[in-house]
Amino acid sequence: MTSTNETGLKRTLTLWQVVFLGMAWNTPMIYFSVYGVAVEGASGYLTPAYTLAVLAVLLTGASYAVMAKKIPISGSAYTFAKKAIHPNVGFLVGWVLLLNYLFAPIIAAITFGIFLGAQFPAVPTFAWVALLVGALAFIAIMGIRSSANVSRVIVLSQLVFLVAFMTILVVQITQGTGAGTLLSTTPFLSPELTIPMAFAGASVVVFSFLGFDTMTTLSEETIDSKKTIPRAIFIMIGIVGTTHVGISYFGHLAYPAFTFANPDSAAMELMMVVGGSALSAVFITVLIAAIFAQGLASVTAASRLLFVMGRDEILPKQIFAKLHPTRKTPVNNIIIISVLSFGALFIPLDTAMLFVNFGALTTFLFVNLSVINLYLKEKTSYNSSFAYQFANLYTPLCGAGFMMLLIFMIDPSAIMVGLAWTFAGVVYLLYMTNMFSKPLPQISRKKTARVN
Repeated sequence: MTSTNETGLKRTLTLWQVVFLGMAWNTPMIYFSVYGVAVEGASGYLTPAYTLAVLAVLLTGASYAVMAKKIPISGSAYTFAKKAIHPNVGFLVGWVLLLNYLFAPIIAAITFGIFLGAQFPAVPTFAWVALLVGALAFIAIMGIRSSANVSRVIVLSQLVFLVAFMTILVVQITQGTGAGTLLSTTPFLSPELTIPMAFAGASVVVFSFLGFDTMTTLSEETIDSKKTIPRAIFIMIGIVGTTHVGISYFGHLAYPAFTFANPDSAAMELMMVVGGSALSAVFITVLIAAIFAQGLASVTAASRLLFVMGRDEILPKQIFAKLHPTRKTPVNNIIIISVLSFGALFIPLDTAMLFVNFGALTTFLFVNLSVINLYLKEKTSYNSSFAYQFANLYTPLCGAGFMMLLIFMIDPSAIMVGLAWTFAGVVYLLYMTNMFSKPLPQISRKKTARVN
């Protein structure tokens, strides 16, 4: 029997449903849909870039796990910073997080248009974007369980393809393709590779590991969320990290000199080299399904974040906290996100990825800082065990340092846009608080309706 918590959010999601929703947003096939952009951003050194990204998200994932246990409330980094640091800081973190969440559906629409446009060039890109946006909006309005069920099937198909692809690479390597050996340090080390280059690459490919943040937006819809959310975070990072590092490693060994003509379609060129037209046909089918799942999870997570901010009256309550009368889903938020997704017709893929990364890395930094601040606030923290200090102080300190390094490596133009967006949030915050002379508005959680 499912329970309903004090805010009315119905707890229906199990561990693996949360994992699949997170991985749907993260989409394991994102490795291929952004392959060309990632190779260019990492200067060709994908394996060290992905390895550093995995380390960074493991540290920050540990901080998310701590916060999910201590503050099992939907809203992700917005809620964590609001509760652990200060409501004003929480608002700004949520504002920056919106940059991540609102651009994620746009990226899904961009890649959907790119790959289907390549297969059916006679069909205009607008038609593919409109098809995706409409389908995502319909399923998202139907409810969270519909999203979870669709996500499970698509994520499993992606994992099967990734394992099969790695198997093909391993077979080719053992037959003498490329390096001809399965054990080598070459994918990780090179005389031309510098530490700044490795971190710059990690700042780009970290986009492939952002799904664990969306899991915490589902805390109030998850059964036993204090245990389930942390477990789901590490399961997802483990699966995606292993596949991405593995594919980049074996891919480098098998085809160390591979180059492509067009970054947007680089993955298609790779498929033709590795497996010809047969592998390419399977690839495009799985990839399109993966993009669909990623878009669905993005719309679901973004609509929940907007709902929480509307529920707190930080965004207009009449718009963002309004629910469908029967489905109990935030329809207005879904429609707003869907309209914004048409930005895919005008925004390049690499630009959209940079904006998402700025929003994600900045909020990851503040999640780490939230854990540290809670630790310092606790009266018993200085007498706690080393294990507790390690999880609540040393790990988030390392995570925060890692995030700052990655932020500094982001393209300056993306940083400028991110700072401009943050400045707009500061202006809005000054308006809401009357120049900090009054607190942010809050809504009584007891009056909140239920979201499915």
